[in-house]
Amino acid sequence: MALKDDLRARARELRLQGWTYDRIQMELGCSKSSVSLWVRDLPAPERRSRTREESSAIAKKGWQARLRVREEERQRTRQRAEEETRGMSDRELFFAGVALYWAEGSKSKPYSRRERVTFVNSDPNVISVFLAWLALLEVDPASLRFAVQIHETADVAAAEAFWADHVGIKSDDLLKTSLKRHNPTTNRKNTDQEYRGCLRVDVRDGAELYRRIEGWWYGIVGAAVIASDLRNRT
Repeated sequence: MALKDDLRARARELRLQGWTYDRIQMELGCSKSSVSLWVRDLPAPERRSRTREESSAIAKKGWQARLRVREEERQRTRQRAEEETRGMSDRELFFAGVALYWAEGSKSKPYSRRERVTFVNSDPNVISVFLAWLALLEVDPASLRFAVQIHETADVAAAEAFWADHVGIKSDDLLKTSLKRHNPTTNRKNTDQEYRGCLRVDVRDGAELYRRIEGWWYGIVGAAVIASDLRNRT
């Protein structure tokens, strides 16, 4: 409500300065009907034709205003959603971790039975959640091995330092970095200074843990299907 009141006050101020409905709409990023509702009791400005430069500037400013309003709304929605998930229980983290691993972790194939726990991701936050999940499962930190995977044209040393610091180890304790060969015909987007490649997390002797993860996942699938069927019957 406060945002709408601010927009209304600003719209009336601009109208008194002689701005048209269209110009106010583009400035504030709101609908023309809202502008009309807010300022229709105010006197109309004297009409004059705009120059091409004025029209272009008004359009640009209006677009920037709409983008600003959208970004503010996006941030409010994100903040509300973030607050809804604070205070996550161990049980909730357990289910989140199982789903995260099954979506992003390595999986054994019928034609290639490799029951090992390996997780690769480029998002530090995802890595943090995965490590928190392993801690919940009481996986021995000494059994964890870390390695960077990155394009050979990137700043490898900086990436190694970043990931080592993120997981709380020394760069020397990382396994050998895996370098992806540069392909000049590929138009890569991840070329800025923030690019740090991916971190691979391996759990040594993880076959038993892998089997448990697989069982947990299919248990979740079965429970979800049953719950869905029950909802559809009611």
